[in-house]
Amino acid sequence: MAGVYKLEIVESAEELKQMLVKQKAAQARERVQLLFLLKTGQASTIQQAAQLLGRNRVTIQTWLRQYRDGGMEGLLEKKRSPGRPRAIPTWAEQALEKKLEDPQGMNSYGEICQWLLEKLGVEAKYKTVHKLVFYRLKASPKVPRTQSASQSKMRLEDFKKTSQLT
Repeated sequence: MAGVYKLEIVESAEELKQMLVKQKAAQARERVQLLFLLKTGQASTIQQAAQLLGRNRVTIQTWLRQYRDGGMEGLLEKKRSPGRPRAIPTWAEQALEKKLEDPQGMNSYGEICQWLLEKLGVEAKYKTVHKLVFYRLKASPKVPRTQSASQSKMRLEDFKKTSQLT
């Protein structure tokens, strides 16, 4: 008879009922519900289960194949897409991090872009480098700040002593 499934569901109906209550994601709940329907006999064929769940028969067969191949973990596993590759690879990011730890450092994000291109052969936009260095590496280019030539060292020391910041 077509549509009759040949699958041994290991979990008991009570276990499936408890799992059904614990599931937070609708996708996982629906899949556990499929096993519950088949285990309790509320659906005797794949076609009946598909009608009860409001899904296509092929989708139900895919879920049952996932269960057969990987058990409950395989059925409830969430697939993640890999996403777009990073503009600056991990190895270049690590080399940049070492370079930024150097006391000499870099003077600007533009200089970092130039260094990445010349030394590592990685072409990256200014905005990308800024986000990487500032937000991800929590670093910044080492830029010397100008000091006034007329600034009194004695007044500066007095300020440091009386300031509440230290």
